[in-house]
Amino acid sequence: QVMFAESGGGLVQSGGSLRLSCAASGTFKGYTIGWYTQAPGKQRELVAAITEQHTTMYTDSVKGRFTISRDNGQNKLHLQMNNLRPADTGVYYCNAENPDDWVPWGPGTQVTVSS
Repeated sequence: QVMFAESGGGLVQSGGSLRLSCAASGTFKGYTIGWYTQAPGKQRELVAAITEQHTTMYTDSVKGRFTISRDNGQNKLHLQMNNLRPADTGVYYCNAENPDDWVPWGPGTQVTVSS
């Protein structure tokens, strides 16, 4: 079973940038993979996803600011986050886009954006 490990989070000021990475323990070839965020007191939600063919999808709140990418050869997923806002604060996770394909959640990486 594939497991994910997220990294790259941190504390940044509003308007700053971060690049998140997600390393998979095995291949995720054939799957659409996404980045999720969970803010304090809120449910985890999908913010971006990418197909094996590199077609991307974004939730409206991050369009134009976040860019998702994947390296199928190295089984890695990235999220470039620009022009960060305090509302982007949360723990970021990667997993399959389809809940039927979810594997156990990794530890996530904390992103904190100060105003």
